[in-house]
Amino acid sequence: MLVRIRRVGLCGTDYHIFAGRHPFLAYPRVMGHELAGEIEQAPSGSAFHKGQVVAINPYLYCGTCIACRHDKPNACANIQVLGVHVDGGMCDILAVPESAVIDATGLTFDQAAMLEFLAIGAHAVSRARLKSTDHVLVTGAGPIGIATALFAQIEGAKVTLVDTRQARLDYALKNLDLTDIETAGPDLSAKLAERTAGEMFDVVFDATGALSAMAQSLAFVANGGTLVLVGVAPGNLIFDDPEFHKRETTLLASRNALSADFDRVIAAIRAGHIPFDALKTHGVQAEDLPKRIPMLIAEADNVLKAIAHF
Repeated sequence: MLVRIRRVGLCGTDYHIFAGRHPFLAYPRVMGHELAGEIEQAPSGSAFHKGQVVAINPYLYCGTCIACRHDKPNACANIQVLGVHVDGGMCDILAVPESAVIDATGLTFDQAAMLEFLAIGAHAVSRARLKSTDHVLVTGAGPIGIATALFAQIEGAKVTLVDTRQARLDYALKNLDLTDIETAGPDLSAKLAERTAGEMFDVVFDATGALSAMAQSLAFVANGGTLVLVGVAPGNLIFDDPEFHKRETTLLASRNALSADFDRVIAAIRAGHIPFDALKTHGVQAEDLPKRIPMLIAEADNVLKAIAHF
């Protein structure tokens, strides 16, 4: 199936690729995995038609490995992610399997381009099986952390958002209805203990992608609580075993997203639960990307989601 690309969202992965610092990628590579466009050509008998607004699920799975057989294609042993393992969508027209095409009828191109990063947050929240009475901590106020916090709030949980960057927190407070924020610093544990009467948090989502922060996050988990690692970083992650055991901590990894998570995001957008206008902080013309990407990297504290227009 051929899709004419209209929007490409930019994320930390793209910035790392552009800078030549992505550890799991063979260069050269065409970037782009947060994709929206319209059908250019559909095969006979397809459920899609020319001109239809669509998004693309960038996680191309094999369908035969143990993860795929267990209905976990997001963890496919042979996964090929567009823009990472294979060339992505920073192009005019992209050929993809029909199974990767998502009906985005009724959504704008900008909204459709935001489905992927929001689905990652939705998937993390789904993994945690939140209860409406849960007190949740999200560390990292980048796009994935914000997506996680938004979907935790949709589930009715009380959400506290933490980051080292005050600008990110201020933006979330002013524009995204994430009203309980805390700036990370040497006294973070004491401040979080004070907020929770010393009990800490039922569920902690780490979206920092930094090993030091990920290791520290165990200290924020309540006894009997859950730690969900949404961010990923190369290297060994080490926890203090007595601390881990005394909490009977549930430790979860969250990788990519499932089709059901994309559906959940679309439903949330249509219900008005996602402040998508505030999520998009920057628009970039495709031809300006070589010049603008370094600027976006330099201005990272004030960039939540940049979207390239094709």
